[in-house]
Amino acid sequence: MKRIGRTMGILMAVTLSLFLSFTGTFTSGNFNLPGFIASFVASTIISLIIGLIIPIKPLSDRVAEKMHLQPKTFGRRCMDALIADVIYTPVMTLLMVGLAYFMSAKNGNPIPVPFILMFLKSFAISMIVGFIMAYIFQPLFLGMLIKKYGVPVPPAGENGGAPHGDRPQG
Repeated sequence: MKRIGRTMGILMAVTLSLFLSFTGTFTSGNFNLPGFIASFVASTIISLIIGLIIPIKPLSDRVAEKMHLQPKTFGRRCMDALIADVIYTPVMTLLMVGLAYFMSAKNGNPIPVPFILMFLKSFAISMIVGFIMAYIFQPLFLGMLIKKYGVPVPPAGENGGAPHGDRPQG
């Protein structure tokens, strides 16, 4: 299971970095390939470090247990995505906006708004994009890794599975 957790951390770090870097450079109104690549590389490195330091799955499991959320339900998927989003996105957004802001200032370009306004606008957009990406990709990557590593999936009624074919609430 540690192998799955590490691989999930890497896959989510790269995926979120890719989408958030693209979103950030695209919404800046000044999309350019060098800026995108610099943002992607920097956020991927930071995301990989976050993924290695903070075990998302155990944290999600503890929160889900306290909230009585069953696996594979809409509520659980939303909660898992929100946890990943809250952990990764603020740090990545701060890094990407800071990088863009200070690179622009260093190159002598006029900066139309204060840093905090740039950050808050980008943060709001990034939280939405990050949540959607985590909601979509976490279950896809998990299913792929479970198959790859041959982890058995419990039948319905065991370990949070739906009892007697009933639809789980959540």
